[in-house]
Amino acid sequence: MINAGMSFLGFLLCLNIIPKFKPMFIEAKLFGIDMSKTSKQKVPEALGVVCGAVFLIILFLFIPIPFYKHLSTGTEKFPYHEYVEYLAALLSICCMVFLGFADDVLDLRWRHKLLLPTISSLPLLMVYFVNFNSTTIIVPQPLRGLLGYDLNLGCLYYVYMGMLAVFCTNAINILAGVNGLEVGQSWVIGCSVLIFNFIELSGEQRDAHMFSSYFIMPFISVTSALLYYNWYPSQVFVGDTFCYFSGMTFAVVAILGHFSKTMLLFFIPQILNFIYSVPQLFRFVPCPRHRLPRFNAKTEKLELSTTKFKYKELSIIGKLLINIYRLVGCIKILDNNEEFMECNNFTLINLAIRYLGPLHERTLVSILLIFQIFCSIIAFTIRYQLALLFYEKLS
Repeated sequence: MINAGMSFLGFLLCLNIIPKFKPMFIEAKLFGIDMSKTSKQKVPEALGVVCGAVFLIILFLFIPIPFYKHLSTGTEKFPYHEYVEYLAALLSICCMVFLGFADDVLDLRWRHKLLLPTISSLPLLMVYFVNFNSTTIIVPQPLRGLLGYDLNLGCLYYVYMGMLAVFCTNAINILAGVNGLEVGQSWVIGCSVLIFNFIELSGEQRDAHMFSSYFIMPFISVTSALLYYNWYPSQVFVGDTFCYFSGMTFAVVAILGHFSKTMLLFFIPQILNFIYSVPQLFRFVPCPRHRLPRFNAKTEKLELSTTKFKYKELSIIGKLLINIYRLVGCIKILDNNEEFMECNNFTLINLAIRYLGPLHERTLVSILLIFQIFCSIIAFTIRYQLALLFYEKLS
């Protein structure tokens, strides 16, 4: 309840101070022009750093609360392992906020975007190693005849957790480009995680889910305030800072809360977007710097953005992927002559326009967020119903 109260105060604080920071960011030349609007007004960018700072302040002030019994009476042994987990989680998120803001200011390259979350997750992985060092997974029932009841992954488990941090941060970043989408999808995922935490409070992992809720409630509160200003028509841009901050927060609670597999279920739209984007992300097909939809000023709707390339010059993998995508109908070929081929960019945003036609930006974002909510419902169904087919007891 104390955490919820502090989170609400954080929401009010963000709601109050974000407009006051807008002229400061514009004066510092941290602004952008909304490419999906006829107006060329300067919009302050990287405001995610303000929410990240408020989030950290809330959790800094909250530090004594979970340990008040031990601090006040002194009769029980102080839980140093839990305290170190809490501080390591804050350190990883703090590093990610700092590095994300550096990315917004310095415009780092993609290889740096992959490296930054890895570095920021190191304190988290070290604490996991010291406190738990559990790298054994329970094998699903259909595979137990081949692999046995459990399987020790060793160092591969730490590689998996490091990759989880990289995925969470960048998955939100590549599903972006329209007002409210980055913050909206993070808000839905955050609410899904909180619901999952509350359901599991009566289970064997109560403490782990209590720990997760300590971080998720302040996150939802500051994200709600940012969503208010980032919703169409956006008054602020959130920048890579928010994408990194939100992704690392999810990675922290998933790893230390021991529900990394369930967390991935809440990322179904982001996973689909990543798989769909593979041809461009790995440069099998030319990838423009910005893949956001094209704005039609006459209709004020968003249309497919495209990439143009020479089909003959693609690698074998590139040609194969193009043909597979054409076969299943998930790309639209706009031009295909002897010299050039033109098709839509490979993002979930363009895929929605591919099937639904040109859409107003607010309508498009609403549809994508409804899809995110629908995928969260599927995630809960898999977690509590389908999992019973593979595990005799949920863990």
